[in-house]
Amino acid sequence: MSKRRESFLAHVQERGEYETREEADRVARVVLALLGAHLVGSVRDELAGRLPETYALILLNPLQAAEPLSPDRFVRAAAAWIEGATEKTALWDIGAVLSTVAAAAGDVLIREVLLQLPHGYDLLFGHPQPT
Repeated sequence: MSKRRESFLAHVQERGEYETREEADRVARVVLALLGAHLVGSVRDELAGRLPETYALILLNPLQAAEPLSPDRFVRAAAAWIEGATEKTALWDIGAVLSTVAAAAGDVLIREVLLQLPHGYDLLFGHPQPT
């Protein structure tokens, strides 16, 4: 496992309080696949460039979305894809992954990411925006 991937997973594991790296990896894969379906163009490419290769490829080859999901629907979708998850635990999982993504991306890129997403995703990333 590359050092960069190991570091990313360590952050997800710590933020999500997961017992194993495998659990952190499973959650990261689902959340990034769902997120990738909502991002396009250079913003998605730049964000992928800030992630370890394994997760960049997931972001760049996302699940297909017919329409942008509201934050609530994003949480429900994650709960459906994460084995044994409830909406409450999925919200925790999403926060662990997206706050790690935000730290890797930096404030400027996260603002650009949030411009492509429906209102309310700022809270999922742990970056509340002024209203």
